[in-house]
Parts: sequence; structure tokens; C-alpha cells
Amino acid sequence: MDPLHSLLHGLAIASQPLNLLFALIGVLLGTAVGVLPGIGPALTVALLLPITFKLDPGGSLIMFAGIYYGGMYGGSTTSILINTPGESASMVTALEGNKMAKAGRGGPALATAAIGSFVAGTIATFGIVFLAPYLVQVAVNFGPEDYFALMCVAFVTVSATFGDSPVRGLTALFIGLTLGLVGIDRLTGQARLTFGVPELLDGVEVTTLAVGLFAVGEALYVASRRHIVEEKLEPVRGSLWMTAQDWKRSFWPWIRGTLFGFPIGALPAGGAEIPTFLSYSTERKLTKHPEEFGHGAIEGVAGPEAANNASAAGTLVPLLTLGLPTSATAAMMLAGFQQYGLNPGPLLFADKPDLVWGLIASLFIANAMLLVLNLPLVGLWVRLLAIPQPWLYAGILVFATMGTIAAKPSVVELSMLAGFGVLGFLMRRFDYPVAPVVVGLILGPVAEAQLRRALQISLGDPMVLLQSPISATLLGIAALALVLPFALRGLSRFKASED
Repeated sequence: MDPLHSLLHGLAIASQPLNLLFALIGVLLGTAVGVLPGIGPALTVALLLPITFKLDPGGSLIMFAGIYYGGMYGGSTTSILINTPGESASMVTALEGNKMAKAGRGGPALATAAIGSFVAGTIATFGIVFLAPYLVQVAVNFGPEDYFALMCVAFVTVSATFGDSPVRGLTALFIGLTLGLVGIDRLTGQARLTFGVPELLDGVEVTTLAVGLFAVGEALYVASRRHIVEEKLEPVRGSLWMTAQDWKRSFWPWIRGTLFGFPIGALPAGGAEIPTFLSYSTERKLTKHPEEFGHGAIEGVAGPEAANNASAAGTLVPLLTLGLPTSATAAMMLAGFQQYGLNPGPLLFADKPDLVWGLIASLFIANAMLLVLNLPLVGLWVRLLAIPQPWLYAGILVFATMGTIAAKPSVVELSMLAGFGVLGFLMRRFDYPVAPVVVGLILGPVAEAQLRRALQISLGDPMVLLQSPISATLLGIAALALVLPFALRGLSRFKASED
């Protein structure tokens, strides 16, 4: 079945009433958490994982995708209105968007952000439709050594990209890899790192780790920083409609932002922050109104917001075709797949075509829902910011605890939740990225299984990793990605000492 027919089949599945309801819940939750600073889509998906355990897998994944898209939309609202990015990827939007709001042009700023997100999300979703099947064909030819090398690339690039320090990123990754060793060794049947605790024989639950690191850790971190400055809400003045000149100045930034966001989001070292900064700098160079930049240029809102949303679609390409998460929310969605016994990758397209294409088609529906919902509900999202933070995070702690108990009622599980919460707090306190821990726990056992399989086939010869051209190339890329940040840092220090 060609991609177009598969997409039409997926649209028929995604248009079923129950799936439409899941998509609507997802986009509403995603927009709400995007508006609330500090509560991103990754945290929301982590909180919902235990609750959705017994729900329909297809509907739950559609809801998670809606949360992802909605979070990217919602983050722009507070960036523009009160200069408070709800998501890190919305930081660039605040540069020009808040200036527009203070100049009485908050309406057009919100409008170009919403429409740009819709345009970019739609184009990028078509990119998934036509690119994913070709990647699947390539992935089918991968051997176990190739998959192991691909995991190494993901490990190095993800840990080096999240956070400011590659060493801290790698440290976080090794914490996750160590947690992935807990449980029964599938090859020998021996218990590993269980310390005589029977509950650990099944290994560490991804949902417990995710909820602990993201939800509990964030709540403890916020509680430790009680010197909260009250934000004064900036009213939306003027009309929400864009003028003909605004449309003209926004159109090409939307297209260029999409071209930045989708491919970079699809890379293992992607993410939404890089393309948004690239888009902003590009629009600043190409604009015919350079005097407006820094004072509220609409191109500085349109381009980054398009890049932001396109990158969200881009992250789903490696997730669905190779099983590789390139963002924290993608890692949570991977945990969602595994919760239902599904392994994203080339075989998923063959084994569960209805689920995959229904999920992809639901992205079009989610985009349309977000466009309809985003502008009329701006006032509501702003009022949500008035919730006192102690109430908000107390509710999150209760929600996290009850969700964990519902999924696996155990004193050990609750103790692990508390322990991971403290770990998440300490990692935030000392500026260690949290996402590589989850990636290490999820992909670590997969990488180990592929390495063992490759060594078994080659009768223990480690050179098998270099005999395959794909594996050798990927390992070379991983080595380069590992060494390059340290080399660049050493070079900058050497130049500084010379000066």
C-alpha cells in the first residue's frame, strides 16, 4: 500500500468518534501544560502513562501525540503575553513576541504563532507520511550490529545535546544504562543488581522512573526555590486578526521555519531549540525591516514558531521508524509504546499498520483542532497562570503517587518513586539533564540485546561491529560526536590562554 492510500486509511481510523475524543483531550491538555511554565508535554505524558495503562493503545498514543503538538502551541502564548516561555523551545518567540504585545500587537503575534504552527505541522506531517516508509525499507536491512551502532549514535548525541555539558549528559546516560541492567538477565537467567528485593526482578519500571524524575523532581525543585516573583499579566490589546501586510511578512518565515524544524527534529541530535534559533537568525538577516528586530518584528515570531512545531513532527520520524527518541517527550512516547508491548521500528509498520497510520493521520486532525481552539481560548490559558504554584505542584505530587499505586501497588515501587524524585531534584539542582536517564533505561537493554546477538552470530568476534559498512560508519559518527565537544572546548581554552 503506497503512502497516500495508507494515509487515507489512517484518516478513516483517526476519524472514529473515540479517537477524535482522545485527540481533543490531548490537544487541550497539551495546550494547557504548554501555557503553564515548567510543566511541559514530557511531564504530562509521564503522569498519564500509569493512568492510560488499560486504555486502548491506539487512542492513548493519539492523545500523547496531541499533548506533544499542543505543548508546542501553548508555549508561545505565555512567551508573547508575559515573556515567560512555557517550553524551552518557545524562548526565541519571547524575544519579538513580547515586544509586539507591549506595543499593542499581541493579537497578530498570537495569530501568526498559531497559524504558523498549523502550516508547519501540516507540511511536516506530510513529510512523515512520505519519508517514513522509505526509512522503514532501509531499516529492514539493518543487522544486529547496525542497530547497536545506531543506539551508540543515539546515546552519544542525545547525552551531548541535552544540557550544557557533555560530561553531565553522559553521566545522566550512564545512570539510565545502569538502571537498565536491573532485573533478570534474559540470556543467563541470573538476577542482576536486585539486592535481594523480589520486586526488582522485573526491572525498573519506565513509568516510575519518568514520573519520579519529571513530576516529583520538578515539584521538589520548585519547592526549593520559594523566592517566586509574581508575574503581572500583560493584556492582549488590539484585534486578533492579522493585516494583509502581516500575512505577507509571515508567509515565507513559516515556510523557512518548517524547512529548519522538520529535518533537524528528525536527527538523533535534533530538538526544537536549535532550529528556532537558526530560524530567528535567518529571518533577522533576510528581513526588509531590520529596524523592527528587537522592537517587535512579526517575522521573529512566525519563523521560530513554525520551526518549533515542525521539529515536533520531525521527532516522530526516528521514533516510529527506528525506535529512537530524540526529545524528552519522544522518550515518554516510546515508554508509552512499550507499556502496550509495542516496539517502534520497521516491523511496527508491518505488524500494526492501523495503529501507526491512525497515529500519523491524527496529527492532521490535532493540528486543525489546535488552530480552532488556540485563538478563542487565549484568555482561559492566561487565567490558568493564576493558580498558586504550591497548589499546582501539590496536585501533581498526589496525581503522581496515585498513578504509580494504580499501575503497580507496592511499597518498593513508591520508595523508588520517592528516590527517583530526589534524584530528579538533585539533577536539576546541579544542572544535569534528566532526559538521558530515561533514554538510557529504555534503549540500554535493547542495545545490550543487539550487541549480544551480533556477537553470538560472529562466534564472539568483536570485529563484526566494523565489518558492516553501516555499523562502521555509525560507530565513526558516534566517536566523532563524543570527541568533538571536548576538542572544541579544549581549543577554546587554548585560544583564551594565548590571548
